[in-house]
Amino acid sequence: MNETVEIIKSRRSIRKYKPQCPKKEELEVVISAGVCAPSGRNLQSAIIVAVTNPDDVKTLSRLNAQVRGQENPYYGAPAVLLVLAETHSEYKIQDGSLVMGNLMNAAHAIGLGTCWINRLNEVFELPEGKALLRKWGIKGEYTGIASCVIGYPDEEPKMKMRKENYVYFVE
Repeated sequence: MNETVEIIKSRRSIRKYKPQCPKKEELEVVISAGVCAPSGRNLQSAIIVAVTNPDDVKTLSRLNAQVRGQENPYYGAPAVLLVLAETHSEYKIQDGSLVMGNLMNAAHAIGLGTCWINRLNEVFELPEGKALLRKWGIKGEYTGIASCVIGYPDEEPKMKMRKENYVYFVE
């Protein structure tokens, strides 16, 4: 089977991570794949914010937990790639989602684990979330699409059964 297809088929969401942060070079490889994601009319509305500062990762996780009421929504991942998109782009959800897919598949291809975490838009609607964007120098109006928590996996989840009638061929 084609190596790319095998990577896509074998990727799983990771919810348990080793404590060490991925190397910057590894994150750059993953991010370079995210940057290459297709976008509506090639407007490239999405941006990626790589957060490796442990205090900022903890703050993001705490804010996400505050929105959801879930303990440890980042599953102890040592880093997070935030995907935001220009608020006024009609393609923001699609553009950001394609970036997320590329990030997760590229990470898996080089031995890193990821998990898609929702509620990023709500996090950046909070005063403390807005303050983080200012602190990081993010200018403009952005909608949070998702958090891609990332690190060295400390588990190997198996694929769950796929639902019936997932695909229909119309010939």
